[in-house]
Amino acid sequence: MSYMENEIEMRKLVIKTFHIEKVDFGKRTFIENRTLYLRENIKMDLIQEAVDIIKSIDVKIITSKEHDLFVNSIMDFSPVATKVLGRIGEGITHTLTGVYIMLTGIDEMGIQVAEFGSSEGILTEQVVFGRAGTPNKTDIIIHVDVILKDGMGAIRIGPTAAHRACDRLVQEIREYLKKMNGRTYDEKFEYFDKIKPGKKKVVIVKQVAGQGAMYDTQLLGKEPGGFESGRSIIDLGNAPIILSPNEYRDGALRAMH
Repeated sequence: MSYMENEIEMRKLVIKTFHIEKVDFGKRTFIENRTLYLRENIKMDLIQEAVDIIKSIDVKIITSKEHDLFVNSIMDFSPVATKVLGRIGEGITHTLTGVYIMLTGIDEMGIQVAEFGSSEGILTEQVVFGRAGTPNKTDIIIHVDVILKDGMGAIRIGPTAAHRACDRLVQEIREYLKKMNGRTYDEKFEYFDKIKPGKKKVVIVKQVAGQGAMYDTQLLGKEPGGFESGRSIIDLGNAPIILSPNEYRDGALRAMH
């Protein structure tokens, strides 16, 4: 009997992509004709739960021709993806291509939100585009710029509040993305976690950040790359965590620095 016949399929992950060619502001958040519309007054709602921590939030749209601009220290790049069926690592995920989220931060005294060296400067000089974890040069960037109140960038609750606010913006997009007709996808990918008896066991060890104020990593949020319901590696005592290949592929980790 061949190894193939002995394979045990543990779980299946289906990722469907929907391509975005334009991002604009509108009266509500929705997607139509490859255009993502963001609710015009969304930034007014993002700081409601953190008025003692966040002074203001600005949301801008950066096209591929506008990379020659100054940005505050980059806290995260993240895709827009959502679970339609199942949990992280299995079921069906809808994700947008052609658009990325960029979170930046500074405090009201002008101190950049960063742990070991900040990354403020001209965007095209601070980012290597087209790598794992960064947008392609042709992608549209939704720029969420958070100004924290004095001193909040140096303690953990400040960057955490910034990530939570940014995730609320993304969640509004996710809620519409969940409802999109799954048959209208641009690309579809299927991934399987399998046990292959008799073959070598392969483990990939990934070291993630977990110390200080914002040098943190969230694990296994309720949405791909999401913040809500995620667990901090610091709060978990920096203990080793075992993830399946499909959990990792489906956005089980969220960088918090």
